[in-house]
Amino acid sequence: MKKIFEPLTTAWTAVITHKLRSFLTILGVVIGIAAVIILMSVGRGAEASILSNLSNLGANMITVRPGASTSGGVRGGFGSASTLTLEDANAIASSVSNINGVAPTTNNGMQVIAGSQNMMVQVTGITTNYLDLNSIQVQEGDYITQEQYDSRQKVALIGPTVSDTLFQGDDPVGQKIRMGNNIFTIVGLLQSKGESFNSTDRMILVPLSTLQGLMARSITTTGQHIVSSISIQATDKDSIASVKQQITLLLEDRHKIAFGASDDFSLTSTDDITNTITSSMQSLTLLLGAIAGISLLVGGIGVMNIMLVSVMERRREIGIRKALGAKERDIWGQFLIDSALLTLTGGIIGVAVGWGGSALISQSGVINTLVTSDIVILAVAVSVGIGLFFGFYPAWQGSRLDPIQALRSE
Repeated sequence: MKKIFEPLTTAWTAVITHKLRSFLTILGVVIGIAAVIILMSVGRGAEASILSNLSNLGANMITVRPGASTSGGVRGGFGSASTLTLEDANAIASSVSNINGVAPTTNNGMQVIAGSQNMMVQVTGITTNYLDLNSIQVQEGDYITQEQYDSRQKVALIGPTVSDTLFQGDDPVGQKIRMGNNIFTIVGLLQSKGESFNSTDRMILVPLSTLQGLMARSITTTGQHIVSSISIQATDKDSIASVKQQITLLLEDRHKIAFGASDDFSLTSTDDITNTITSSMQSLTLLLGAIAGISLLVGGIGVMNIMLVSVMERRREIGIRKALGAKERDIWGQFLIDSALLTLTGGIIGVAVGWGGSALISQSGVINTLVTSDIVILAVAVSVGIGLFFGFYPAWQGSRLDPIQALRSE
């Protein structure tokens, strides 16, 4: 047992004998490890925040958007064409299996007036199942009923930001708002979703049937009702690929798209968005970690420098140990343990400093951070690895010293 702990005792003695030198060496590692943890936690926190916001889209959702329009030889972005219709949504609802529901929507930017207040708002025409499919709750008032939808009543649900702007904190339910030449009655206030992706806080929701009746261009030349997008909820995650394939084949047949031609619509699922964001954020996190790793490299060079000095100072000790029968691997192992102890100590302290720094950043409200176990394990492993890597050359050099020359050194 004594033989096992002897190298550790010797290493600890070397550390406390040169307190200032050991402190500066450990400090370099602490700064490097803390920087790695803080920057990687920022990346992980940003990823978690974005993925949390995506949950507002609802579970297992697939969105169909129209293709791109071309005007004057200039091609617009996806969604600029009018290739999706309410009839397409009805066909999906009746023909595609493994789905819980279909919710077509139409969007239109409009100026909304309430008393002396007004603002530009995105008005979205919805069906009665839109709120359930997209996990949207009504905080006060009622949902849009099927009767209101069928009779094209001018009723509306408004987001909390719209309510605060137009009604200055007063209860909006039952109040009137004017959109163009039409007066709508507010029947419900939506629950806040914050500044998240696809948030309804700055939106007004009205019956799709009502909005299409007010829009100048809502019917195709064949008499079908144009919609901006169609949301479909698959029954479970495993069904998403099958549902997307069924929808693609159905719409290609309905839109008379020739074999090999480009589709005039696009499909995106929440899984597609999640995977893209996860991949991008992981790359960003690794980049941040690599940037912080530069300070670790500097700390490692400091470790090598200190260990080379230590070898030179302990030449006489090395000579005596070799004269008493110590082998090269004993000397080599001793100096590696010395450097590993310094960097491990720095790594542990660096983890604590980095964790505390991440918590302070998160509490400041600037950005959310997230320290995960793999970041901590990686940081500690890297710190020990640096000690072994940068301590190898000094340890090897010390083990190769000639005992006679070492004993003659002052």
